[in-house]
Amino acid sequence: MSKDKDRFHRRDLMREQLTHHAARLMAEHGITDYAFAKRKAARQMGATDTQHLPSNEEIEAALRSFRALYQHESHPPVLQQLRREALAIMRLLEPFQPYLTGSVLDGTAGEQSDINLLIYSDDEKAVMMFLLKHELPFESGEWHTQLKGRQQAVPSFTLQTESGVPVHIAVLPENTRHSGMRKPERHADMAAVESLL
Repeated sequence: MSKDKDRFHRRDLMREQLTHHAARLMAEHGITDYAFAKRKAARQMGATDTQHLPSNEEIEAALRSFRALYQHESHPPVLQQLRREALAIMRLLEPFQPYLTGSVLDGTAGEQSDINLLIYSDDEKAVMMFLLKHELPFESGEWHTQLKGRQQAVPSFTLQTESGVPVHIAVLPENTRHSGMRKPERHADMAAVESLL
């Protein structure tokens, strides 16, 4: 094997080991931030070449495998409970046609995970007034996302379920609803979430 091939092989092997270590950290320690899990895994494994850290998608796949192998009994009830709580909030927000996204939808969520919802509306005040009218305590903030090929901040509201799970509601511009950004496997309406349950 040539030196270049050997170096690439070692780098691929290290990347794979980092992927699985980061996934294990997320599963066992309730870490929900992919970037933090990658950095921690790299630090623990003494990986100095952080240019070749695994992608979120690679870690997500490894996390799914880890949960299926080692948490096949404990994980499904946690996920079901999070999905039930997400659906309850979605029913409350029905006038805005919310979508579930993130780890609760894709099945990688754990006990420390948040619920992430998307609403398409140009009237963020209407969403705020709705939350106030229903006496739902919330915090206003921003959510950073890719819109039309560039990073943008959109309004968001954070509230909690009755059991204390944080729910982040991002309000995206109405004209992005049919922009091709919303992939069915990444966003689920109420009917799709009901079918998951």
